[in-house]
Amino acid sequence: MAIFRSSTRDVPDDTPCVPRHVAIIMDGNGRWAKQRMMPRVFGHKRGVDALRETVKACDTLGVEYLTVFAFSSENWRRPADEVSFLMGLFLRVLNTEIERMHERGIRLKIVGSRDKFSAELVGLIEAAEARTADNTGLTLSIAADYGGRWDVLNAVNRCLAEQPARAALTEDDIAPFLAMNYAPEPDLFIRTGGEQRISNFLLWQLAYTELYFTDLLWPDFGLGAFNDAIAWYQGRERRFGRTSEQLQATSGC
Repeated sequence: MAIFRSSTRDVPDDTPCVPRHVAIIMDGNGRWAKQRMMPRVFGHKRGVDALRETVKACDTLGVEYLTVFAFSSENWRRPADEVSFLMGLFLRVLNTEIERMHERGIRLKIVGSRDKFSAELVGLIEAAEARTADNTGLTLSIAADYGGRWDVLNAVNRCLAEQPARAALTEDDIAPFLAMNYAPEPDLFIRTGGEQRISNFLLWQLAYTELYFTDLLWPDFGLGAFNDAIAWYQGRERRFGRTSEQLQATSGC
């Protein structure tokens, strides 16, 4: 397994013009549907189309990792009929999209707890991950029944279970047990829908990520909006605790 350096312990070797890892909270599906006098579920369907276009954009630009927040630990609090629809939509997407992903060399990872998922859904998740495990293109991670605090606590508990005699833990001890241990920390975080918070998403991993917020609702977040986010990222000065004067001169993007 690749070992990725922590941005709170080490300064990354470089800041790529195209972010290596993009993380997205796809917010606004329900409001998009409500504005059009449609049930919320129509917004979620349109949100799948927007995700498909974003995957294509990342693949084209050379983004190596795309992580999206599909269903949080707190989303179980939503109305039962909406939760049921979302679980069914997840099943349908896995059934219909996995071969297309595989043909394009995309590796699929599902991160989060699976305890509340049906046996059918867990089986499809495992089959989809196995089908794409050896692919070397874009890694698409879908966070489902995921929470940042759950992730950290789960990692600590697993670490202690394997090393019960440890008196103290370090970042290096915990990091291999995190849900996203196979990916570098995100360079760019995007949240659509106008809210400006990270909502318990990748709390450990977002320590030095550039945070981009847009009022666009997720179904309206197309290629142009994605390119705007990339351009904004390219204008950022990523210091990782240093001063501007300490940064080495680069050729720019």
